[in-house]
Amino acid sequence: MKESKGPRERKAQFKTSSNIELRRVYHKAAADPSEPGEFPFTRGVQATMYRGRLWTMRQYAGFGSAKDSNERYKMLLNRGTTGLSVAFDLPTQMGYDSDHHMATGEVGKVGVAISSLEDMEVLLADLPLADISTSMTINSTAGVLLALYIAVAKKRGVAMSQLKGTIQNDLLKEYIARGTYIYPPKPSLRVITDIFKFCTDKVPEWNTISISGYHIREAGKIGRAS
Repeated sequence: MKESKGPRERKAQFKTSSNIELRRVYHKAAADPSEPGEFPFTRGVQATMYRGRLWTMRQYAGFGSAKDSNERYKMLLNRGTTGLSVAFDLPTQMGYDSDHHMATGEVGKVGVAISSLEDMEVLLADLPLADISTSMTINSTAGVLLALYIAVAKKRGVAMSQLKGTIQNDLLKEYIARGTYIYPPKPSLRVITDIFKFCTDKVPEWNTISISGYHIREAGKIGRAS
């Protein structure tokens, strides 16, 4: 079978450590003759994956204040990471301001505290938002944090279409495993799908959900089928 090389492959030939050539596609069933990057995406959503470029290197990080976290991100980018991964504290994940009485004792403990647009501006100060991708591990308040991120970018003249990144945005996982939900299931799912629609139209390079199988598995909710 003659195989197309696909777009933007970064090397002419890929080989194993035993000098065996690695083909881009090995087997195509008659029932599904699609290529990688084509519907129904059984061979991945990207046409070339690592053959096009190496995966993004990022470290999950968030430290108390937005200023401290910003300094950490700058250091990581200077040391070779190619993207950011933002950890938010529990009050931010639950939609509480840092000065709310329910946030007492938890502010900045397991991630960065973000309560306002000003906090997000400090968090992202001097970071090249048009050039990097940012993963934000956030669910119940995912739409709010994404809106703040977009607002900071727009103030700097970075178009929404240039922004790249991911929000976890997996509310069902919060009900199944972790518990940091805010709204009932039905409106939570409506928020998720509204984010899908908005980003499809306005922020096309953004990944709008990341299913958190790890948390679900650790909670004992995945077992073998009988």
